[in-house]
Amino acid sequence: MKAEEAKVVPIVVAADGSGDFTSIQAAVDTVPATNQKRVVIYVRNGFYKEKLHIEKPMISLIGENVNETIISFDDHATKAFPDGELYHTFYSYTVFVGADNFIGENMTLINSAGPGEKVGQALALYADGDRACFRNCRLIGHQDTLFTGPLPEVPIDRSFFGGPREGAPRRQSRQYYDNCYIEGDVDFIFGSATVLFNRCEIFAKNRGATEPEAINGWIAAASTPEHVPHGYVFNECRLTGDAPAGSVYLGRPWRNHAKTIFISCWMGEHIAPAGWDDWNKLDAQLTVYYAEYASTGPGGSRDKRISWSQQLTADQAAEYTLVQILAGADGWSPHPAERLLD
Repeated sequence: MKAEEAKVVPIVVAADGSGDFTSIQAAVDTVPATNQKRVVIYVRNGFYKEKLHIEKPMISLIGENVNETIISFDDHATKAFPDGELYHTFYSYTVFVGADNFIGENMTLINSAGPGEKVGQALALYADGDRACFRNCRLIGHQDTLFTGPLPEVPIDRSFFGGPREGAPRRQSRQYYDNCYIEGDVDFIFGSATVLFNRCEIFAKNRGATEPEAINGWIAAASTPEHVPHGYVFNECRLTGDAPAGSVYLGRPWRNHAKTIFISCWMGEHIAPAGWDDWNKLDAQLTVYYAEYASTGPGGSRDKRISWSQQLTADQAAEYTLVQILAGADGWSPHPAERLLD
């Protein structure tokens, strides 16, 4: 095959009508359900008020500029369907990615519904495909900004989860976020996937907690299955925010075998000295794996960290390579043979 014949010709979406489509969803809908070749959808700068549902494999959604290619919607957990049933958490997404081998680059995904105390959970991104890769993206919301599927096996507080994966078999996914910006307040990165966040900025919003010792939020609420070796790994990330000093926790366990690790991350003064919260689940203290290595910044001190978290040695931290975390049985890696720590 000649090189020019093998070249991928992108589908172009442009809000101003200068491309093949004005709607991103319309472009996605042209991809065959059984697609086996990489399809590139190039999205020109613009504001796209769309609720995207992507279940076609091998799609690359590439924005023109991360700050000017914006996908936004305003669904939320307390919104009701015509029959009166609530959306709950998992129908509230702006973008749902439920297919394998998705690539997203240079885009901003926003849930604009507002603070959780007014509208409940409101997802900017629901990612539930294996081998998903997001680069140079901005994910912006309040409560539950990013959900990394699959769902846990069973709900805690009601008989069903709802959402596009209700009743589906649980299939472990691997996801990679590189140079992304993720903003929220309560449990704003949560789920069961194995995820590597590489050199991302994690911004904790101020919810207005003014009382002394008040908790403003939690960054990660993992629900890592017991048999899965890796949950969330944050490598060389910056933990920033405008929340009050000492009011934001690194994580709490959505399920009792949560695994969350921060390696060589800079942490602002908003990070609570204790670091981690058990969500009033004393038994989880014996089963979670919460760890740090070489945390720096005003919130990175290990002096007052809770006793049931870990401080890794250099040798232990060196085991967290991209290949070790993400390769799996099929050897997948967005950057083959790259080591996280030199």
